Amino acid sequence: MTALTLTSYSKDRWSEFSDTHGELRSAVSGNVVATMGKPADTAAMLRHARDVGGPALRAMTFHQRAAMLKTLGEAIMARKEELYALSYETGATKSDSWIDIEGGAGTLYAYASKGRRELPNDRILIDGDMEPLGRKGSFAGQHVYTSLQGAAVHINAFNFPVWGMLEKLAPTLLAGVPAIVKPASATCYLTAAAFRVMIEANILPPGAIQLVIGPVGDLFEHLTCQDVVSFTGSADTAMKLASHPAIARESVRFIAERDSLNCSILGPDATPGTPEFDLFVKEVVREMTAKAGQKCTAIRRALAPAAHLDAVEQALKEKLSKVVVGDPRAEGVTMGALASLAQRADVRAKINELSRAAEIVFGDPAHVEVKDADAEKGAFLSPVLLRTDDPWHADAVHDVEAFGPVSTLMPYNDLAD
Repeated sequence: MTALTLTSYSKDRWSEFSDTHGELRSAVSGNVVATMGKPADTAAMLRHARDVGGPALRAMTFHQRAAMLKTLGEAIMARKEELYALSYETGATKSDSWIDIEGGAGTLYAYASKGRRELPNDRILIDGDMEPLGRKGSFAGQHVYTSLQGAAVHINAFNFPVWGMLEKLAPTLLAGVPAIVKPASATCYLTAAAFRVMIEANILPPGAIQLVIGPVGDLFEHLTCQDVVSFTGSADTAMKLASHPAIARESVRFIAERDSLNCSILGPDATPGTPEFDLFVKEVVREMTAKAGQKCTAIRRALAPAAHLDAVEQALKEKLSKVVVGDPRAEGVTMGALASLAQRADVRAKINELSRAAEIVFGDPAHVEVKDADAEKGAFLSPVLLRTDDPWHADAVHDVEAFGPVSTLMPYNDLAD
């Protein structure tokens, strides 16, 4: 495919492409998928959002905004095939892309429905009853919800380039607040394509949404108490952003969806051969391999009764051995690639940390057989299952997240344990 040229969408127009400021490569082939242009003037984008986008959105009622969301969802669905074609380059299989693309459109539909059913055809939302504040009834108060007068800055993760953007945009636009979207660079070419679909739907008022390709520059320096920052990504980055002087100085609302080390626990009565046992094994493997394990909800710790640990390990290994890694477009492939070579290097480093506290019982982080692709040019990685028999003294498995197809199996003695 011909490499895309990516620019920011600022002040209701696409920026001019000048010198290349970065290349983005396919997670599958390693070929250049897109080149990024010069960084945007984020201060000007914030002013445009507040001065143009905000007033336009606030002039609309909840029902009008809800109808707008529905139209955006329809636009995404109408052009989903071109998004699917690009999504493969991120390493996603068809089912992975379904979660991201159609799941994103579904989020727009859901908020559109809630806006029509649960909110008034008005611009404010009444909060509770009128409250008398004086004994004679001449002094009273009424709480209402109304739109912020600033902008929402959305800093998104690489793993869901479409859904990650739309899950934030839906409630933001319904609330009448303009948004500036900053996708993670590794997969921003897919985000930009979905963003363009929404712009070309010709339903959004001027200034409602803008797109930053590349670094945010000095954007944080220009935030005010009427702005909000919504971040999805690592805990380390979240802490750095949350501690920015402007966040504290201006009392900027800061929301972070950060790392998590989720677990799934097999109940003591779910013995081998029961439906619950089989479901546990199925879900652990599915969460390890869906999106190549690049999900904040993936099962990183699989807990099973000590008496059944060997049986669980064997069952997991049998299912994992049937996983076919390769080009997500190829017939029979059930797990694609990680988002980038840099991401694979990071996961390998995290597996190395985990392997000091747990034993690798399935998979080789340094080698994987792939179908219809080059294992080194693409960001491919084998599913890796680790096991520790002493989880109380294996701190790494409770502290380190390998954001890929990785999970650690561990025992418990009883429910109190």
